[in-house]
Amino acid sequence: KTRCWPASTRVSLNKREVGDMGMKLILLGAPGAGKGTLASYLIEQMGVPSISTGNILREAIKNNTPLGQSAKEYMDAGKLVPDEVVIGMLKERIAKRDCKSGFILDGFPRTIPQAEALDEIAHIDCALSLEVADDVIEKRMTGRRVCLRCGATYHVEANPPRVKDVCDICGDKLVIRSDDQAEVVRHRLETYHEQTEPLKGYYEAQGKLKSIDGAQGITATEKFAVEALGL
Repeated sequence: KTRCWPASTRVSLNKREVGDMGMKLILLGAPGAGKGTLASYLIEQMGVPSISTGNILREAIKNNTPLGQSAKEYMDAGKLVPDEVVIGMLKERIAKRDCKSGFILDGFPRTIPQAEALDEIAHIDCALSLEVADDVIEKRMTGRRVCLRCGATYHVEANPPRVKDVCDICGDKLVIRSDDQAEVVRHRLETYHEQTEPLKGYYEAQGKLKSIDGAQGITATEKFAVEALGL
């Protein structure tokens, strides 16, 4: 049975541009599958940082780095930041000391070309895919309610407020975020299946894919992840 983090004979040490020995993990899954929640848990279990390309972009722009300046030009023009710019920022980030023992990538790569570019700068040990059916995700996301005043989050079934559509904390009216509207959720899921889900086949072909059930709740998902990763 192929292990999730095989011996580094797959990629010679001189080809690995960044990082030291340690688990370098990618979290895969549809929007709303629970990747962010699981990443927060695995950070503590593995003692490695979770890396978000969104955070990298914001930090680079804030610090006015050359790549940040380039990204800002695209964003100011209303264009998507090219993959080569994002990969350049990611290469700088994972070369930092806190990534020497590994890292968790949440939300990247999203496409096969991005995964191929990532392979040029880092040796990924495992891609952990959270499997959750579309109807379960739609129910999760469309049931969320948020308080714009204090930031509290609820769910109409899993964590309802004491009074319908009223925040328990500050009494303000709860709203549905635009990202949680049913039409938006369905569109995001369609985009995921078209562009990102093929990554499962990409990493499976490399012997690096592990899939776990993400529909059984947070505690169960954490347990499945620990077992799959051998933590």
